[in-house]
Amino acid sequence: MAVEAAAGMPPVMGFALVGALGVGAQWLAWRLRMPAIVLMLLAGLAVGPGLGIFDPREDIGPLMQPMIAIAVAIILFEGGLTLNIESLRSAAVGVRRLVFVGAPVGWLGSTLALHYVAGLSWATSAVFGGIMIVTGPTVIAPLLRQARLRKRPGQLLQWEAIVNDPIGALAAVLAFELVLVMQASETIGDAAFSMLSGITVATILGLAAGWALSEAFRRAYVPEYMKVPVLFAVLLGVFALSDYVLHESGLLAVTVMGIWMANAHLPSYTELRRFKEHATVLLVSGVFILLAASMDIETLSKLSWPAVFFLLAVIFVVRPLTVMISLAFSNVPMNERFLVAFTGPRGVVLVAVAGLFGERLVAAGIEDAAVLSPLAFALVAATVVLHGFSLRPFARFLGLAGGDTPGVIIVGGSQFSTSLAQELQKHEVEVLVADSNRARLRRPREAGVPVFFGDILSEAAEHGVELMSFGRVVAISDNEAYNTLVATDLAPEFGRDNVFQLKQAKQENKRHALPPSLGGRPFAAGMSFLEIARHMQARWEVRSTRLTETFTLEDWQETNPEAIPLAEIGGQGALRLLDENAKLKAEAGTRILWLGPNNDDPAPADGDAAPA
Repeated sequence: MAVEAAAGMPPVMGFALVGALGVGAQWLAWRLRMPAIVLMLLAGLAVGPGLGIFDPREDIGPLMQPMIAIAVAIILFEGGLTLNIESLRSAAVGVRRLVFVGAPVGWLGSTLALHYVAGLSWATSAVFGGIMIVTGPTVIAPLLRQARLRKRPGQLLQWEAIVNDPIGALAAVLAFELVLVMQASETIGDAAFSMLSGITVATILGLAAGWALSEAFRRAYVPEYMKVPVLFAVLLGVFALSDYVLHESGLLAVTVMGIWMANAHLPSYTELRRFKEHATVLLVSGVFILLAASMDIETLSKLSWPAVFFLLAVIFVVRPLTVMISLAFSNVPMNERFLVAFTGPRGVVLVAVAGLFGERLVAAGIEDAAVLSPLAFALVAATVVLHGFSLRPFARFLGLAGGDTPGVIIVGGSQFSTSLAQELQKHEVEVLVADSNRARLRRPREAGVPVFFGDILSEAAEHGVELMSFGRVVAISDNEAYNTLVATDLAPEFGRDNVFQLKQAKQENKRHALPPSLGGRPFAAGMSFLEIARHMQARWEVRSTRLTETFTLEDWQETNPEAIPLAEIGGQGALRLLDENAKLKAEAGTRILWLGPNNDDPAPADGDAAPA
């Protein structure tokens, strides 16, 4: 009955099911703080080989392969769009070594493991070994946020994932092209000529399209509202044309196109990349669900003991050796090398490319390539689950874990920001005060608060500040327009609920009120910078009070009638910044951070309250 139901599902219903499962799994993973890939894998396997209610090959039919091919092309283009050559040049020595030394060493090691441990042919091993270079930027970012590592090991893992993403895809594409050419050609000379021709055609098309599109955007030949649609149309055109001129060269062309545009210094680059990231989330979800639902019991049964030994070899032999060889004789401490060596989660790009190439290699006569897709799923599931649960404890063991509470970036150096930062530091919350005026950073620097001299929105901040360690932003500078700009720009990165700013002085006037789409949540009970500055001149300061069973919220309010609540820290150390509409929790053990007069009153008796 399940097979009959699957065969009768309309294609539109199949598309709706894929979208609902993919996006629903990602939302549920966010709520449960779990890796989204694991839930997407379980959802796809459940509706596919598990319950048999959805079979993409039957329900979607011939549209499935073109859809996956286009989705993979867009995913690889977005990967190329992240590869900024200047960023790579300015990256630390460790990152460059993980890219230039680690990528070829990892490719070789993965290929050997696939051939000698998993028992695959050299052709299949070379193709899959190339894409195994990728450690999954869409996976490593959530893991780093959850683990909250120290700055340097977090940067090593983050930048390795970002830069190796297009490099691994490019390696797999080149190996795939070589295998197909070798299969179709009679002599090595013919194979080399076809290979070079394919690389040349794809590279020229990608460079030409990237240059033409960049110039059109820069010279305003395309209106702002049409830039993203034009980008997608050109991307699909380049992919289709390159594939038409030389079979299977389209993926290389779009990757090259993305790399060119990433280094073209376009004014609208951030908006283009952000929209591309949103599209990639949808495409990644769809491809993952489609490939997981396409699995059948017979294919999954091919994952026998050699597959298990292969997973162990990749995780505990190939990855550590690759990192240790890459970072040998470098200035990276040994404990950081161990952490990076045993952290290599794979992501959806691996599954998407492996699923596409696996079927095309089978069609070319390489039968053992059929195991690529289930093997990719197994590798992703094993690494994500393993590192998702072990990264934080392992980092603690090596002394490389940050604080338990996500840090706070305070934008704007002032007496108030220094007092707030000091109080947060007392409760082991990581703090960073950023300002482009060096004089304003003098007070927090003298107080022992970490500072960043420069614009928090600059590329220098992107590369020099480990944003993964921070979970909230508070824009409290004296420039109201800049506060709004910071909150608006960083809201997609941190989440709109985690971005705060001071209220504008004329916010009550409709002529000066900001639309809801701009700015962050009002901080400090909706006070403006001038109001807070007057309080600070009157010897106010940020203090903290712990509520107990005998000293309740009502007691604190009665004792401090002028106090302005800023944040609260729960009994488990969870920090909650307060906007003007937030209600304080009256639980015993909660600490309230508040701004109030420094009247040097004696503290309540021990057991009633515990000021910091």
